[in-house]
Amino acid sequence: MTHAAYIAIGSNLGDRAQNLRSAVDAIARHDDITLVNESSIIETPPVGDIEQGPYLNGVIHIQTTLPPRALLNTLLRIESTLGRDRSKEQRWGPRTIDLDLIIYTDHIINEPGLQVPHPRLHERSFVLIPLVEIAPDLLLPVHNETPRRLLKALNGVS
Repeated sequence: MTHAAYIAIGSNLGDRAQNLRSAVDAIARHDDITLVNESSIIETPPVGDIEQGPYLNGVIHIQTTLPPRALLNTLLRIESTLGRDRSKEQRWGPRTIDLDLIIYTDHIINEPGLQVPHPRLHERSFVLIPLVEIAPDLLLPVHNETPRRLLKALNGVS
C-alpha cells in the first residue's frame, strides 16, 4: 500500500542549498519512495536561544510503501550520510541537515522517537509556509485544520 507523507527539510551549516538538494536527491533515489512535489526554499531565523546562522527550509511531498518507522529510519540514515551526528548536537542547535517526518497520510503516531503529525507543526511558520505552497488544503490529523488555516492562525489572521 502506498502512503502520502510530507517531510520538512532544513539546513544552516555549510552549503545549505546543496545540503538540501543532496537530501532530497537521496530520498528520491530510494526504491520505496517517489518524490511527488517540493516547495520553494525559504530562509528563516533559527528557533531557540543558541547563537547560530539562518536556516534554509522547505517541505517535500512523497509517496512511499515504507511504514512510518522505516521511513523515519531512512531519513535518519540520510542525515547521517550527509554529516549530521545527532549524538553531538544541542537541541535546536545548528545542523547540516534536518529531515522531519511531519505528516504520514492521516496517521496519528505517538511512539518514542516518532510523533506524527509533528507535535510543533502548528507553531512553526518555517514548516507551514512551504507546506501551504504545496498542500494548502490538506486536512491535518489531530488539528483537524488545513496548513493554510494553521498559518493564518499563527500569524493572528482570522
